[in-house]
Amino acid sequence: MDKQQEYVLRSVEERDVRFIRLWFSDVLGTLKSVAIAPAELENAFEEGIGFDGSAIEGLTRSFEADMIAVPDPSTFQILPWRGDTQGAARMFCDIKSPSGEPAMADSRNVLKKALDRAAEKGFTFYTHPEVEFYLFEDMSTDTPPVPVDRAGYFDNVPRGTGNNFRREAITTLEAMGISVEFSHHEAGPGQNEIDLRYADALTTADNIMTFRAVVKEVAMAQGVFASFMPKPLGDAPGSGMHTHMSLFEGDRNAFYEAGAELQLSPVARQFMAGLLKHAPEITAITNQYVNSYKRLWGGAEAPSYVCWGHNNRSALVRVPVHKPGKGPSSRIEYRAIDAAVNPYLAFAVMLAAGLKGIDEGYELAAGAEDDVWELSPTERRSLGYEPLPSSLAEAVHVMERSELVAETLGEQVFDYVLRNKRDEWQSYRAQVTSYERERYLPLL
Repeated sequence: MDKQQEYVLRSVEERDVRFIRLWFSDVLGTLKSVAIAPAELENAFEEGIGFDGSAIEGLTRSFEADMIAVPDPSTFQILPWRGDTQGAARMFCDIKSPSGEPAMADSRNVLKKALDRAAEKGFTFYTHPEVEFYLFEDMSTDTPPVPVDRAGYFDNVPRGTGNNFRREAITTLEAMGISVEFSHHEAGPGQNEIDLRYADALTTADNIMTFRAVVKEVAMAQGVFASFMPKPLGDAPGSGMHTHMSLFEGDRNAFYEAGAELQLSPVARQFMAGLLKHAPEITAITNQYVNSYKRLWGGAEAPSYVCWGHNNRSALVRVPVHKPGKGPSSRIEYRAIDAAVNPYLAFAVMLAAGLKGIDEGYELAAGAEDDVWELSPTERRSLGYEPLPSSLAEAVHVMERSELVAETLGEQVFDYVLRNKRDEWQSYRAQVTSYERERYLPLL
């Protein structure tokens, strides 16, 4: 037994933990959980916990259903909302087959493999997400959601629900070892943003899964409902998860070059070029729901065209303002990704696209200086700004021809995502909406 496992066993005993929740993700990024008693923990480390993998979305097929959840002791944290005595803790798991091989459809394993490929080239991938979400008074699918306030961007709402909520959520996150950079009210009514600090991509993905669970728990405790739906309100901004990223070689930021244009190294420019070239192919992963495209094509600074810019918030890839004397802070920001994503798969395909640009020596096109939304279609075409997919159906059609996405996800995950998203589009297309009834029933 290694030292981390010994630490977990000792902590469980000393902290009077009665339940250990083993967490993992299905292919769509939904958090799954199984609870074990402390007496079972040592065996879980040695042999894992068996479960029916065929009952989990996209994990395995019915004729090979047996799967093993093996807890990762480095992810052990007490769940603060369960109380100080007789409490609960959580660990993320790696999913394996009965023979001990990593499960091909384990989202966490998909990202691990992508990170291993980066490591072979000498790179460590770091990410920093800006997570947006809405707070509503309650959850109802029968009536329009009611935001908890009518505030706007950076508004200070004394004694407002958002202020109280963010304080409690951040306190809970930090109690679990998840560092928060800052938080504020976003542009939409009841919309908030909490930004997590930079970390390696696997830690960040685990943190995002924890973040969404914490936000839901705190919201319920305060009598409100939190939603990461990309576009819950038709007349308000959508919720994105703008993600800053960089590659490091040891302690050196591989994206930084002193004296270069925007302080960006050739590695950074090639990585950006890879992201841009393959952006349409990965959009079905970074924006995986029908509703995601209401955000992408609904304005309000959501990126819809493939281009980059220096501090240009209408561009798909943004280069933030460089801080003088802070070379390690050089980074780029991918703005399409939304808050309902499976972070393991999204980080894997974004990394793969960037590395492809480095491997193939892609050349970065000129940056966008204007508000891309304000340009005419003719101007955008002349500048080479191709559109992102405008619907889930189009995104799936583009992705199904992508060798890069197929190779990164693996055959099983790739096929499942395609099937699931085709089914979602068919179900959506069969709906008769209130818009259609209101517009056409009186006329036709």
